[in-house]
Order: sequence, then structure tokens, then C-alpha cells
Amino acid sequence: MSSLGVSPDPRSGDVPPDRRMPSGVDRVITGLSCWWVAAPLLLLTPVIARAMGFPEVREEFGRIFGLAALGSAVVAPAVGFVVALIGSRRRARRRFAIMGAVSSVPVLFFWVFGVLLAECPDGYHC
Repeated sequence: MSSLGVSPDPRSGDVPPDRRMPSGVDRVITGLSCWWVAAPLLLLTPVIARAMGFPEVREEFGRIFGLAALGSAVVAPAVGFVVALIGSRRRARRRFAIMGAVSSVPVLFFWVFGVLLAECPDGYHC
């Protein structure tokens, strides 16, 4: 006689592939994906704090939040791609390659227009 809500412990051979429990690699991939998604929120946190009436947050921690967002946008796809490569997760590798491409656009935009093509002061030739 079986009781309601109690089922036998599923073994990996008994469960279809889409219903298996996630492994450690899958958890790391999910964590890195969430970290990458949080990068825009990190970037906007000082602006939101200033809009809510806390201008000192932007003045004191704006640079730190910006660097953390930049690090999240660059490091998470790179580490995720390596983890997916080691764990033989083809779909995750594709996802992290796309994340890297999406992250590279604002980074390259800042690098080209903020550093390379910065306006020169009067009298100097760049």
C-alpha cells in the first residue's frame, strides 16, 4: 500500500535526460549566468540611489559599482565558457559565447570613444 506524495527515489537510468537533477557544473553555469544578468543592475545602482535621494552613494561608490559591473560583464562569460567547455555543455558554450559578444559591444564602445578617440585639449594633436 503506497501513501500519497511518496515516490521511489529516481535513479539516473530511470529518469529521462530533461528531468535529471542538475550537476555541479550545471549549478556553476546557472550561477555565472545570473551573475552576468546582474551586471546592468550593478551599473545602474548608483543612479537609482541618487534618484531615490542618496547622492552620496553615487559620489562615493559610483566608480566601484561601475568596475564591478564591468568585471561581471567580462569575467562571467569567460569563466562560464571555460566551465561549459570542461563540462562538455554545448548549449551553455553557445550561450556564453553570445554573452561575451553582447558584453563586448559596450566595452569596445567605451574603449574606442572614451580612450582612443578622446578629445584633445586645445593646442595638442592626438
